[in-house]
Amino acid sequence: MANASRHSGAKGHAGVIGRDGDGARLGAARIVLWGLAAVLAVRQAAAVLRVPPGDWLTGIYLPDLASGSLYDSGLSTGSPFAGMVLRPLTGFADQSLEIAWTLVTLLSVAAVGLVAARGLPDPVPRRTALLAAPVLVALMMVSLPVREAAFPGQTAVLPVLLVLFALFRVPGDRPAGVLTGLAAALQPALLLFTPLLWLTGRRSAAKATLATFAAASLLALVTLPRESWTYWVDHLAGTRLGGSPDSLANQSLHGALLRFGLAGSGETALYLVLAGAVALVGMRRAVRYARDGQLLLAVAVTGCVAVAVSPTGWRHQLLWVLLAVAGRVGRRAADRPVWPVAVVLVMTLPSTVLLPNMAAMGPVRDNVLLLAALAAACAVPFLPRSSPYWREPVATSYGHPAAARWRRIPLLPVWRRVLSRPNLLLELLLIRVGYSMYSHIRAAAPNSREVAEANAHTVLAAERALGIDIEHAVNQAVVRTEWLEGFFNFYYTSFHFVIPLSLLALLYWRRPADYRWARASLGLATLIALFGFWLFPLAPPRLMPGLGFTDTVHGPQDLANPSYGAMTAISNQYAAMPSLHFGWSLWCGIVIVAIAPKVWQKLLGALHPLITVCAIVATANHWLLDAVGGALVVGSGFALVYLLSGPRRLRVRVPAQRTTVPADGDEAQVRTAASSH
Repeated sequence: MANASRHSGAKGHAGVIGRDGDGARLGAARIVLWGLAAVLAVRQAAAVLRVPPGDWLTGIYLPDLASGSLYDSGLSTGSPFAGMVLRPLTGFADQSLEIAWTLVTLLSVAAVGLVAARGLPDPVPRRTALLAAPVLVALMMVSLPVREAAFPGQTAVLPVLLVLFALFRVPGDRPAGVLTGLAAALQPALLLFTPLLWLTGRRSAAKATLATFAAASLLALVTLPRESWTYWVDHLAGTRLGGSPDSLANQSLHGALLRFGLAGSGETALYLVLAGAVALVGMRRAVRYARDGQLLLAVAVTGCVAVAVSPTGWRHQLLWVLLAVAGRVGRRAADRPVWPVAVVLVMTLPSTVLLPNMAAMGPVRDNVLLLAALAAACAVPFLPRSSPYWREPVATSYGHPAAARWRRIPLLPVWRRVLSRPNLLLELLLIRVGYSMYSHIRAAAPNSREVAEANAHTVLAAERALGIDIEHAVNQAVVRTEWLEGFFNFYYTSFHFVIPLSLLALLYWRRPADYRWARASLGLATLIALFGFWLFPLAPPRLMPGLGFTDTVHGPQDLANPSYGAMTAISNQYAAMPSLHFGWSLWCGIVIVAIAPKVWQKLLGALHPLITVCAIVATANHWLLDAVGGALVVGSGFALVYLLSGPRRLRVRVPAQRTTVPADGDEAQVRTAASSH
């Protein structure tokens, strides 16, 4: 461990690489990021301080030790030593306690970010050395563990800070062992840092950790004998204390097995086997990374193992997962962002945003934080520092930049046409999160019935003036023809997602350069459409009273009832202008016509938006001008991509590859991209 500490920047970065000319720009970026972190900290403090002072002792926060009890309420989850430390605070359940606890917690989070940033393995690029701390602090401020740990009584940040100080900032093994032992006394699963210290040569620190833990626990036994017996004997190191062990808040292996419906001795045996396997694999990896000079990664892996194998690993204890972004994953430069992005998304967004609300995805969605911890501990292939890809991953291939389209609107220099295939996991994550964000923003758009119906009358008047108000005639003709009504209903409900997703999958597999171009245009068009939903709420024909339209897809609607049935609960019914049902189909048609090699394929592509516009009008889900709006946003999406990155057909520029490092298939991808251009 001594050797690992020396190479991991335990006392500060020994080697910072970079150019002096970038100093002013990096300094400005650092100030901006620290400002962002401060704003996020203020936001988090405001969220905590909005809780009324009298509600602190009625929640899960501070134990009511004034009456001599710690676990009688069934809410406290901390160790007896944590209860002993918190005991003096129980007489101050007022606004001053809220403010003091919140400030101390947020300052502790900032200290964790500073110490962790100083623990990155050398050599550290200059940009990383300057920006790592504010970026990490900002991410932690919006992460789920910090959002929950900021409430009085939650001590999850303190053990993390103690361990980091022990291993990175405190000189000498015995003082470091004392701090690690105190962290373990607050969270007993952190005793797993003892074998990490022992197996990496810091045996004095390991012994001091055990001695401090034993002394702190003995002191708690003397001070709180009843609570110590309850915690260590009746509940086996806190099992079943606090909230229900099968609740979603318990992101441990034990909690996951209980949520799967297992119980009794069989569940206990399986839990012990799995916990033992995770501890063995995870600790072996942690020791290997520590000996490799990646001490911060070793600490993060050990912390992830501790939370996963603990009987109760609460969400506010999972700050270790964020520290695991210190590890580097992937041989290609395009793969490097996958692990950090995945960790940030998992730790900051609700699981319902990350995964669709489907029964088949329930086991993954309910345990997404645990899966992230297990991945960091046992599965993610972090690169060793001896790997040739550690500092020089396989370079990304770009096309030659195109000339500016207009003199006053130059191409953005940061938007370069990438030719190689993007990482699949990163694409799936971003597509899912992007669509979820789109759904939330669309659902939050104004949905005033009076405004939406008034806008619908305006659209209908415009169509009558243009002589294109064909919706009612088409709708009634389809209603009178049973087979035609069934066909349009099926087309409307079935192909809206299937064809765009299938086309994206085909492009990703066969035409990676065209995939990026097409995906960007679709994303920009969808983003532009959100402005229409917010600025112009519009009632579709099926929700217009007195006009005689028939809702062929959803069935008869009670137009006297503003809720209009169950559909209102899952979607904003007035987000109709522009029509993305038609817009996405038009995007599919344009892409297919542009890249399909055969004429019959181009004809099929052109037929899809034509049938779709008939379907949205025939089923009374859109006005004809909604389709015009959809065409405008799709055209804007393609135009923006053209403006930002130039024409689709570009000459290929392949960067020189190192002859000593295999290209891992990127050359084949570039050849594929070149053949398509």
